[in-house]
Amino acid sequence: MQFSFEDYCLDVDRRELRRGAELIAIGPKVFDLLLYLVRNREQVVTRDDLLQAVWEGRIVSESTLTSHINAVRRAIGDTGKEQRLIRTVARKGIRFVGKIAEQALTASAVATDADIMDGKLAPNPALPDSPSIAVLPFRNLSGDVEQDYFADGIVEDVITALSRLRWLFVIGRNSSFTYKGKTVDEKQVGRELGVRYVVEGSVRQSENRIRITGQLIDAASGTHLWAERFEGTLEDIFELQDQIATSIVGAIASQLERAEIERARRKPTGSLSAYDNYLRAMPHLHRGTREAIEQALPLFYKAIQLDPEFAAAHAMAAWCHFWRKVNGWMANRAQETVEGVRLARLAVELGKDDAVALTRGGHALAHLAGDVEGAIALVDKALLLNPNLASAWFLGGFLRAERGDADAAIEFFARAMRFSPLDPEMFRMQAGVALSHLFAGRFDMASTWAEQSFRQLPSFLLAVAIIAASHALADRTEQARIAIKHLRVLDPTFRVSSLADWIPIRRPEHLARFETGLRMAGLPE
Repeated sequence: MQFSFEDYCLDVDRRELRRGAELIAIGPKVFDLLLYLVRNREQVVTRDDLLQAVWEGRIVSESTLTSHINAVRRAIGDTGKEQRLIRTVARKGIRFVGKIAEQALTASAVATDADIMDGKLAPNPALPDSPSIAVLPFRNLSGDVEQDYFADGIVEDVITALSRLRWLFVIGRNSSFTYKGKTVDEKQVGRELGVRYVVEGSVRQSENRIRITGQLIDAASGTHLWAERFEGTLEDIFELQDQIATSIVGAIASQLERAEIERARRKPTGSLSAYDNYLRAMPHLHRGTREAIEQALPLFYKAIQLDPEFAAAHAMAAWCHFWRKVNGWMANRAQETVEGVRLARLAVELGKDDAVALTRGGHALAHLAGDVEGAIALVDKALLLNPNLASAWFLGGFLRAERGDADAAIEFFARAMRFSPLDPEMFRMQAGVALSHLFAGRFDMASTWAEQSFRQLPSFLLAVAIIAASHALADRTEQARIAIKHLRVLDPTFRVSSLADWIPIRRPEHLARFETGLRMAGLPE
């Protein structure tokens, strides 16, 4: 069940609040309170109603109740003064007054168990043959929400360490993090992500000391298999993360030798300050809006300034420049292209053994320097280093589509979606599948996938262009013209002749097909 109001969507089944493509992080009680108000919007809700429904009759202070109501208002962009969506009724209670569109998820709205080549995804993936694991976001017990990024970084590094073990199937970081801030049932998580094991934990930071706890759970039975606590100073943070990865792997396969675990260790940078900036930038990069990229890029540059050999930071900065190019946001195209190429080349030079640096840096080089074959070689090397890296699979898919291997590309996107089925970058993967279908002449599939991508990020120029071209080539003239109108709002300078320099399409017949579709849709030459 989903409730939509203004540009927000409250998804009951996933326990998510979204504004457009952005996932808004809210705590479990805040979610429950908002859901109760929405479901009971026809009546005034009293304090006692909230205590009974949300806190199950437990006694809580007035300040606790007030702070949760204020948190709900902040999450949906309302205030006690404005009361646009939640109105206070004097001496009675509160009421949700926003206009609601209610949608039950039908069988057609929920993904079915079919192959991606048919354009669908499985809601409950089958367990892989190899051991499989998801590392959920660790709870931040520091009492400072500004430190959330720090706990997130610890989990991300544990995922990276585990992912380098070829025999272990590891769910991608972005899918794991869709459970952040939620009360989870490990059995449900196991079913939704298709894994045998789940890792949970917490981080408590006080001044210069830190305590990390972790536990391994059998997702099928809910049984706790392992638990440990690690303490140290911030200077030891990467060593603590290595200890956690070592203990988790040892609990799954006791015969694994320590030497193999040691090879899984990799510190992303020796500078904690540089890494802080990198971690702060990543959520902005995942959102993909123009404003988000403008926030991310200075943080990546700051990380580079603090640690000039931080390969992944160079790669992400280069990738920001690529994203600005592909969406028509570059202010000085020639200058930004040169800068993006410089950063990408440094990334792959500094990060010869860094899968993230090779993936993002290589992909950026394909689009900013036109080196598709070289980029494929770099991403393939990244997959040898980290065969579970979802971004390497989906960006490798884009590169294969652009080279002309549409069906091979779709297989890459399928693998990416399997490794990270709840990824906030799913809109990028969907656009890649759409592009592959367009090149293969499957116009209905192309428009279906592109429209899924568009719904998550309406400013994604590639998705809009594919919608326009695929509808036009399928003789759906009206839909094609609506899409072209939106494309010209996003980038008034875009022309049919822009396509050859926009993305590196290597097969002439694929370029001609895309150009023909845009021309038929009404885009000027």
